This record gives sequence, C-alpha cells and structure tokens, in this order.
Amino acid sequence: MAEPIASPERSVLFLLSDTARLIRRDFDRRARDLGLTRAQWQVLAYLSIYEGINQAGLAERLDIEPITLVRHLDRLEAQDLIERRPDPADRRARTLYLRPAAEKVLETIRALANEMRAAVLEGVSARDEARLVDDLLRIRGNLAASAAGTAPGPRPASAAGAKR
Repeated sequence: MAEPIASPERSVLFLLSDTARLIRRDFDRRARDLGLTRAQWQVLAYLSIYEGINQAGLAERLDIEPITLVRHLDRLEAQDLIERRPDPADRRARTLYLRPAAEKVLETIRALANEMRAAVLEGVSARDEARLVDDLLRIRGNLAASAAGTAPGPRPASAAGAKR
C-alpha cells in the first residue's frame, strides 16, 4: 500500500484532478472560436466513438442527466451536427448519429487536441508517455471496477461489517 502523502502537491489524486482541470481550461481557451460548448464537443467526441448509441447510454457514458443531454442534443441537431433515429430495439428510445457537417468540427477538435498533446507532453519522452498511458488505463480500470463493485482488496468498513 502506498504511503500517505503530506502535501497535496505530491498527491497522485490531487495532481490528476488538477491536471484534468487545467487541460479542460486550456482546451476551452483553444476551442473558444468553434461556437460549441465543452459539453457539446464532448457529445460529438463520444458519438464519434459510440455512433448509434441510444440517448440513455450516452448520458450514462458522459455522466450527465438524460434531460441535460437532451438539451445538448437539441442544439447540436439544430446545427445539423447530429441526428436522432428511432431505436429498432425500443420504440421509446432514439439512437444518435453524426451528420456529415460534424466531421469538419471533429477534425478541428482533433487538430486542437494534437496541438495540446504536443504542448502538454513537451519534454516527456515517448517511452514515458507510453508508460503514463498504461498507468492511467490501469487507474481507470481500477476506478471502473470499484464503481461496479468488483474491485479487489478490502471492502469499505460499512460493507465489511454488514451481515449477509
């Protein structure tokens, strides 16, 4: 088990959180002229990976409420960037697809992300970057397993003391 860190500046969790905040802020600054909010470009980015997903599934992946997602989708649909189609498996659900106009926006977002990657990783070797990616994937996997209740290791005190 890792030793406790006295200073937040040396805490992995603090650094991950603060780094993510700074990345979001820098990307927002770079993407200001796109005419999209961070939430809207995140919807487009996720749809580029999970095209055909239904609205409930996308809301879950984005970790937002479905009604909040609907507002973003309404705006993106009005800009002809996405379309909703009936879900063949569920008459009440809608699946989501990118429109051709979204590809240009996504190309711009990818270019901004590449610029940021170069700036953020300046001075970091390709080997260290690959190791960082591996470590972050492991951390993300640990968090996903914990959220699903399948993480190894000690259970929280409240669960450990509960009778079955």
